[in-house]
Amino acid sequence: MTATIALVDDDRNILTSVSIALQTEGFVTRVYSDGETALKALTDNPPDLAIFDIKMPRMDGLELLRRLREKSQIPVIFLTSKDDELDEALGLAMGADDYIAKPFSQRLLIARIRAILRRTELVASPAGDDDATAAGPLVRGRLSMDPARHRTFWGGEPVTLTVTEFLILETLAQRPGIVKTRNQLMDAAYHDDIYVDDRTIDSHIKRLRRKFRGVDPTFDAIETLYGAGYRFSEE
Repeated sequence: MTATIALVDDDRNILTSVSIALQTEGFVTRVYSDGETALKALTDNPPDLAIFDIKMPRMDGLELLRRLREKSQIPVIFLTSKDDELDEALGLAMGADDYIAKPFSQRLLIARIRAILRRTELVASPAGDDDATAAGPLVRGRLSMDPARHRTFWGGEPVTLTVTEFLILETLAQRPGIVKTRNQLMDAAYHDDIYVDDRTIDSHIKRLRRKFRGVDPTFDAIETLYGAGYRFSEE
């Protein structure tokens, strides 16, 4: 089934060029020139993935994402200026799945889109539609993850994760006590040899900790091994 991509950017040249490139690759596109207009459309008729510029008048991309995450977990990629490291970190902390800096290669953007959509499909139906062969729950101490339904619980309390967060946590939890390097976590969450720098993985880990501490302030199951990587500690 053809995926629908929403583009939100006040730069009409970017809207036009990216929309044409995506349509050439077989995607259906919807374009919006400001966050306020996009918000209602995205919540009323969600696309399969959305791409937000951060710097926009009326409602910027960060505020648009904040409001969208109150109602929807659709994958979101941020477009950022080259030096907007703070905005990148904020976007990931608020629930974006990825970011790409301007000026960007349309080929790279399309590759990122395809990778995220594949991860979304994988989490939605990891073993196809046959419930009998679906992956079973992963239970590690107080953590419970259900890959077939993309559901995560800590001590029985639900924790809402994006696709990228889910795959990173699942990779750590599959082998408690074993250190996973950033490169290994990148491989788990980003396929097709797409380059993602260390800051992206670190931001995802910080966001995971923040979400779990929202239901348990004492959460410390994801440990940092400086210079090595991360590991999951089973209580």
